[in-house]
Amino acid sequence: MLPLSLLRTAVNHPMLVELKNGETYNGHLVNCDNWMNINLREVICTSRDGDRFWRMPECYIRGSTIKYLRIPDEVIDMVKEDVMQKSKGRGEIRGRGGRGGRGRGAFSSGGRGGGGPRGGGQGGGRGGQKPGRGRNQ
Repeated sequence: MLPLSLLRTAVNHPMLVELKNGETYNGHLVNCDNWMNINLREVICTSRDGDRFWRMPECYIRGSTIKYLRIPDEVIDMVKEDVMQKSKGRGEIRGRGGRGGRGRGAFSSGGRGGGGPRGGGQGGGRGGQKPGRGRNQ
């Protein structure tokens, strides 16, 4: 579960944001971007020492100032369900390597060259030498 996917799922849900300077913001998440900048609505801001409160219709918080986010458990459960559904839908997951998908080779060759373990296709040799004449001949 990635933090940004968690935040994107939390849109329109209540959350608490604590900043690095100690202030806290309680409100409903409106949106977020790739830098974790967020917009909240119906916000109550609490000072660092907790003795002053402000009510704001909306606010913008820069992602680099956020210390932590408190998100309802239901949102976390929704993200877990989404991850499970996506992993079921993918079927066979192929990693890096394997054959195919790169180069200009023919359908069966899987890329440049072709042939066995030591070349044998295009390239793969010393340019300009005649066949049958190796290094020491």
